[in-house]
Amino acid sequence: MYKVIVLTDPATSDGFRLAGCEVMEVDDAEAARRALASLVDDDESGIIAVNERLMTAIDERLQRKIDSIYRPIVVSMPIREQLEIGEDHRAYLSRLIRRAIGFDITLRRG
Repeated sequence: MYKVIVLTDPATSDGFRLAGCEVMEVDDAEAARRALASLVDDDESGIIAVNERLMTAIDERLQRKIDSIYRPIVVSMPIREQLEIGEDHRAYLSRLIRRAIGFDITLRRG
């Protein structure tokens, strides 16, 4: 059976563990790049969820490899570490929905 693995920083790892996920902690983007390269080559990896902030270290060669293989599936998770006062939360959520499904949805309170 394939594994679902979350690649994230130590500050957010406990929440994923509580949800029952296997977690690999990394401290910086370079360590994330090395860990992701290793997980992509692991035959037991099925889905790898990566903290969006850590995806910045992914080089073009690794990104091409991820795009060309059918397994494991690598997904980027937007994790907000801190919400800013006055930040437009609707715009942020709208961007996430648009990225996930490909078009805009407006949710209104009923």
